[in-house]
Amino acid sequence: MVLMRARLAVPAGLFGLCFVAGPVMAQQPTDQPANPPAAATTPAPLPQNLSIMVVDVQALLQNSKAAKMVRQQIEAKRADYAKEISHQEETLRQERDALQRQQSTLSSEQLNAKGREFQAKVNELDRDVQAKRQALERSNADALQKIQEVMVKIITDIAKDRKANLVFQRTDLVLFDQGFDVTDQVLQKLDEQMPTMNVTFVAPVAANTPPEQGAGQTSAAPAKPAAPATPPKKK
Repeated sequence: MVLMRARLAVPAGLFGLCFVAGPVMAQQPTDQPANPPAAATTPAPLPQNLSIMVVDVQALLQNSKAAKMVRQQIEAKRADYAKEISHQEETLRQERDALQRQQSTLSSEQLNAKGREFQAKVNELDRDVQAKRQALERSNADALQKIQEVMVKIITDIAKDRKANLVFQRTDLVLFDQGFDVTDQVLQKLDEQMPTMNVTFVAPVAANTPPEQGAGQTSAAPAKPAAPATPPKKK
């Protein structure tokens, strides 16, 4: 079972010209000159002292001390959740096996009732898995957001010192002078200002249990309860 889960083409319209039948009127000459074409807009000139900086943000979020600590804590929490889910799965497997052994001793109504109870537990486990996955994603995003806030402040300070007019992300560029790259400088300051990072984990909140479909209705009893869908395997 995994804790982590994961255009519309608009057809071009055909536009036609509509002609109205009628007598053709000769256009009378006019003394008024035609409207002169609009003057082309002149682009604003570039600053005379153009200074550029390049920062590899992805590398900073991969290699900084704070980012590495975040990954370690997230993976540790993921492993804890995986153990919890594995234990719950094993309990459900044992309950399913016991229910199958009781098929010959229970009536159809009893078997169906126990089957619905078991399926409800499976559905609850699935919601719990989803809640834990979403909680991990939220916790990781919140931690990285804090790192990015410090990172942006550092980049801003360096840009002021270098009197940089433009700051580009490395992933947006194909070729550039490596002298513009200040990633190592940002990384050094980021590690100095944020050498550690404690993740504040968000508590998993499972979605409300949906009402049972067909409640109060009597259906034909199957020979045995349907086995619940096997949850996805853990990574």
